[in-house]
Amino acid sequence: MKLTIKTDCSGIDWQTIPDLLKRVGMAYHEPEVHRRAFAASHTTVFVFEASRLIGFGRAISDGEYQAAIYDVAVLPEYQGKGIGKRILQTILERLSNCNLILYATPGMEGFYKKLGFRSMKTGMAIFTTPRAMAKFTE
Repeated sequence: MKLTIKTDCSGIDWQTIPDLLKRVGMAYHEPEVHRRAFAASHTTVFVFEASRLIGFGRAISDGEYQAAIYDVAVLPEYQGKGIGKRILQTILERLSNCNLILYATPGMEGFYKKLGFRSMKTGMAIFTTPRAMAKFTE
């Protein structure tokens, strides 16, 4: 499998972002909302097999000491092949001087633990929709 990793937002078909997020059971928005979010991010990673977008992730950061990772997703048929790991490693390399936090989709904590992430004792959040809040607090 020949993969291409792209770290800028040029030429992305933004409809593929919510489509992929929907397929993996993650929260999604209109394509234009994702375009703005990725464009405003410190670090973006898109993984392609040929011209097909098969995974992505992004991080927001001050670039100095704090960062948060969002929207890490890989098409189900490509999961378990090291693609998510490559996305995270690319983000971690670009933010190696920063403390990093992320939300893990329930059931994915083990994947992130293998990459060095640890559960935090405290964490608080306000979500814009009760449905999103329930996913992380139940």
